[in-house]
Order: sequence, then C-alpha cells, then structure tokens
Amino acid sequence: MDNTLLKGIWKYTLPVPSFIWQKKIYEKAGQAGKLIQFMTKEHHQVRNFVVQTLPETGEPLSLKTIAEKLNIPFERVLKIVNELEKHKFFLFRNQHGDITWAYPVTVEKTPHQVIFSTGEHINAA
Repeated sequence: MDNTLLKGIWKYTLPVPSFIWQKKIYEKAGQAGKLIQFMTKEHHQVRNFVVQTLPETGEPLSLKTIAEKLNIPFERVLKIVNELEKHKFFLFRNQHGDITWAYPVTVEKTPHQVIFSTGEHINAA
C-alpha cells in the first residue's frame, strides 16, 4: 500500500498529496478530543454497553434495560442518552424511545454488514 488518497471528481480520480490529507487528519484528531469532553465515566459506560449489546441482541435497546443492566437510575440513563443523542454522533432512538443506532452499529437495515469474530453480525452505519 502506498498511502495514496484519491479524490473523485466526476468520472476522474485524482491523487491528493499526502501532506494535505495528513495535515487534515491531525487537525480533526485534535478536534475530536474537544467534542467528547462533556462525557463522564457514566456516558462512556452507557455508550459502550449499547455498542456491545446491539450486535448481541439485534434488537432496539430500551433505556429501562440499560438502567437495569448497568445499575444506574433510569432518570440518570435518560439524561445521559439525551446528552449523547444531542451531540448527534453517538446514538439515535426510534419513535418508541429505544436505541437503534450507536456508531458504528445499528439494528436498522443498511447496505453495510459487520461480522465479529465471535459470530455476531449487525448492520453498520
């Protein structure tokens, strides 16, 4: 692999010089840390649980289940999920309030599939 990034423009692909795209990666990486500063240990705990559980069940995950399994009061889980959803790149709930998507996995039908070494498979965002 030669670390070439190709940019598609109409029906052509053009190489992008590595110094340009590498600089952008470093800039974005620095911004990512700032984007998650609002997250507490419980935010990470809830998000990680959802990402791990969705592939196991293949079903939307209720906030009640999260609260019970993590032994966190329901009202606290609700607040955490509201905050994670507000930031738009951590998770999404369906019309019933159950979590269907937690980057990078979703129980919704997508053209992308992930198969884990443990055998679970799920749609990917």
